[in-house]
Amino acid sequence: MSEVHAARRTRLRERCQAGGSASALVTRPANVRYLAGAAPHHAVLLLGLSEDLLLCPGPPDARVAEGRPDEALRVQRLPGPGDPAVAAADLAAGQGVESLAVEEHHLTVARHRAIRSVVPRLRLVDMGGAVEQLRVVKDEEEISCLRIGAEIADQALGELLESILVGRTERHLALELERRLVDHGADGPAFATSVATGPNSGRRCHRPTDRRVEEGDFLSVCLGATYRGYRCEIGRTFVIGTSPTDWQIELYDLVFAAQRAARETLTPGVAYRDVDRAARQVLDSAGYAESLAALTGHGVGLEIDEDPQLAPAAMGKLDACVPVTVEPGVHLPGRGGVRIDDTLVVRPEADGGPELLTITTKELLAL
Repeated sequence: MSEVHAARRTRLRERCQAGGSASALVTRPANVRYLAGAAPHHAVLLLGLSEDLLLCPGPPDARVAEGRPDEALRVQRLPGPGDPAVAAADLAAGQGVESLAVEEHHLTVARHRAIRSVVPRLRLVDMGGAVEQLRVVKDEEEISCLRIGAEIADQALGELLESILVGRTERHLALELERRLVDHGADGPAFATSVATGPNSGRRCHRPTDRRVEEGDFLSVCLGATYRGYRCEIGRTFVIGTSPTDWQIELYDLVFAAQRAARETLTPGVAYRDVDRAARQVLDSAGYAESLAALTGHGVGLEIDEDPQLAPAAMGKLDACVPVTVEPGVHLPGRGGVRIDDTLVVRPEADGGPELLTITTKELLAL
């Protein structure tokens, strides 16, 4: 992977040079990992004039670093206490750098002031979301990690559905799902697992409680696995114990139709907002415009919520090899709700269209 990380750093350096900066300081952990292969705690990456450095605070941290550093990248640990970002800026100035590109959206005011106090003549220029933009399109190694993570999440969810659910609490089910993720090889959950039952499924972003599963409940589950740093997401809704009622079937079929409409638009060149519109129109026409989420989906990768954002006002178009979620839902407070959530990879029609990574059935099962 050394060549891959070196190529990523080269692309970033070219972007920064086009903006007038010969050197760059990367501080956001996910971006450090993307460019360096690893993100030790509080480490920063300096793209210098003569060489690239991964600077880490000293003494050694007992916590395990995320990932494995690029073998071609020199790792330098500070000899004593101090901020690696300040040390990196000082090193850059010592190399003759006059303009240093920084991630202003991540650099704190205190850190910015500390850098200015040490190297007052060094000009700091915002690189914006340059690294995040590079991260949008994934290579096949990254997609493979997402695919394995999705398989793990599918397996954990499938095993839970085969167990006895009535009488168990939302909190217990969420903890069991997260344990199963790790048992099957995940680094850990991609985010806090959500389990919502009965009227709680009518709450968007519900956190598991001690409410026990009852017959006739909607059971809405959203979980994700992290594998080698890459995060995927799946969400499903089921009915507990008995055949679903008419209103449950109607609501489920509606959300399923919205999700399918959005999934079918996932081709290179389609506008982000058009993916959102495809799902939103189905739900709007049924009278649920007021209860819809702000977006239909989002990118995934080293973070669970990345660009692109599939939202009404989002600017931009999909590229091939961009993994996204499609997760429409309708939540009726006090009654219940349905959410169907998949992780897919945008592929051209010549390659079979969008690749579905999360394959657990979307049939409305009575468990």
